[in-house]
Amino acid sequence: MAEDNELSDEIVEEPVEPAEAKPAANLPFIVTLVALLIYFGFQSLSLLTERGNLNMVKSNQDAALQEAQKMQTQFKTLVTKTSELADQGHAGAKLIMEGLQKQGVGFEPETAAPTKAETKATK
Repeated sequence: MAEDNELSDEIVEEPVEPAEAKPAANLPFIVTLVALLIYFGFQSLSLLTERGNLNMVKSNQDAALQEAQKMQTQFKTLVTKTSELADQGHAGAKLIMEGLQKQGVGFEPETAAPTKAETKATK
């Protein structure tokens, strides 16, 4: 029995080695996360810069677009008035309207313009 006590003491007396810490086990994961963070940050910055540039270009074109719409409205009015003169029998207006229609420039009256539902049905 004394021998049993000595054996049990020996088992208890064995020094327990501390678990070894693995400092480099998370290093690849951390490096990957940092790389992704830098990449997404760079992409976000690039997109924001590009968005600012596009807004600037759009604002620069607004004046030209408004001028073009104004000229289009004037031209449409001119063609409408010329069409009215042609309908009344003016020879010069008829000649002008025929020339415009040959070129495919003439406008139809707005009341005869097809609706969205009609254009979808024809497509």
